[in-house]
Amino acid sequence: MPSWTITSLIFIAALCFAWAACFLLYRLAQKVLSHRDEFWRKLLSRTRGPVQLAMMIMAVSFAANIAPLPLREGNLLRHAMLIAFIACVTWFVRIMLEIWMTLHLRRFRLDVEDNLLARKHVTQTRILERVAVVLIVAIGVSAALMTIDGVRQYGVSLLASAGAAGIVVGLALQPVLRNLLAGIQLALTQPIRIDDAVIVEGEWGNIEEITSTYVVVRIWDKRRLIVPLNYFMEQPFQNWTRNDATLIGTVLIYLDYEVSVPELRAEAERIVRASPLWNRDVFALQVTDFRENVVEVRILASATHAGKAFDLRCEIREKLLAYLQREQQAALPRWRETVLADQKLLATMEATQPGQSYARPGRS
Repeated sequence: MPSWTITSLIFIAALCFAWAACFLLYRLAQKVLSHRDEFWRKLLSRTRGPVQLAMMIMAVSFAANIAPLPLREGNLLRHAMLIAFIACVTWFVRIMLEIWMTLHLRRFRLDVEDNLLARKHVTQTRILERVAVVLIVAIGVSAALMTIDGVRQYGVSLLASAGAAGIVVGLALQPVLRNLLAGIQLALTQPIRIDDAVIVEGEWGNIEEITSTYVVVRIWDKRRLIVPLNYFMEQPFQNWTRNDATLIGTVLIYLDYEVSVPELRAEAERIVRASPLWNRDVFALQVTDFRENVVEVRILASATHAGKAFDLRCEIREKLLAYLQREQQAALPRWRETVLADQKLLATMEATQPGQSYARPGRS
């Protein structure tokens, strides 16, 4: 039998054995975790790829030692296995980091009322995880390239030159490096967190995703605003949930000077106290300004977060409008005009045209 046929059979047998061993290993592991919830089985499935690759590498390395290979082909195969081993280690470290992040964030829930601590940990962990992935991949690729003599020598000479090529590369990578450093700073200082309510570029929304280069803001009407990461380090913006999600909603109404403020305050307080959106913290009704024809009345009411604060403000406006139309119609804004007329001229007009009636001047 030709030697290449024997070599091929040995490698095929080794690969089949590795595949079968990996299959049986994961079947056994799934049986062990059968009494656990779906979460642990999903974590186990994430490790299948790097473990299977590792077993394939071991099988091929074992086959290369016993198969009759020429010296040159054997060296090339071993070098390929070395690069595959570096890739496998990189992949495995990446998966372990992802599993650790999943286990760490499992303790924090974003779908609860008070999720400030959860948003802090989720934001910090996800940003640092993305930065770590970039570093892991960069180290893995560098290690693989350093196994090739030509690439290693080129890299050393390029670093030693530090000339125009280095300047060009530095300028080209400036936006990437700036966003990468902004991501690290964002993870440490946390001016924004996942699910924060913010106003960016005049748009109100929530932080939906933070990547290594940009931030996705989910606008209230389901649009998505994509903002560069360094924007939050260099530009001013509003964060409504920086330390606490509680907000005070403001309602401004403009009424006639004949409004009864005590009765209006009592009705507004009744409306706010009856609303399930109010968090039982802040309520106030004050006359904050006098205008030429109206008075400005401001109502303050607090809620647990921005969404409830907006709905509470709308509820107050709607019910106060119904109350004013029903109970204090005189409080609705009106325009006043005083007309002065010559009484003698009016009497003369009535005498010359006895069948015609004229309205007397007064207030309207």
